[in-house]
Amino acid sequence: MYIRRASIQDLDSIKSLLSQVLMVHHEARPDLFKANCRKYTDDELKSLIADDNKPIFVAVDEKDEVIAYAFCVIIKHTNDNILTDISSIYIDDLCVDAKSRGRHVGQELFEHVKRFAKEIGCYNVTLNVWEGNDDAKAFYEAMGLRPQKYGMEFIL
Repeated sequence: MYIRRASIQDLDSIKSLLSQVLMVHHEARPDLFKANCRKYTDDELKSLIADDNKPIFVAVDEKDEVIAYAFCVIIKHTNDNILTDISSIYIDDLCVDAKSRGRHVGQELFEHVKRFAKEIGCYNVTLNVWEGNDDAKAFYEAMGLRPQKYGMEFIL
């Protein structure tokens, strides 16, 4: 396995993994997430792949087939009224292909993101996990993440 920045050639594989993530969210929260739709259009994905402030990392197998991705966003807090001057890397989405789970692909991808974040001077790595996505929550806790804040809701 090898981890690298995503390229346009990875588009179809990334779209397939995005569908897997969408279904996890739809099954946990069908009141919020539609089934069988796309988070990003092709043009949006192409733009994200080219954006150095929103790097997408992919884990590929020996055939250079994408088996996982991590969509990231570099966030810089400079001269903020209340926050200290730090940079963070936010993992917007991380997915390991269902066929590749259990082989530590997600762990290696997460470690890659952490190394990248440290190299560019980030203070921390942040992400959100939807309630009901217990597998993801357990994975991130095993990676050493702890709650930073809670998002709460009251359904009317």
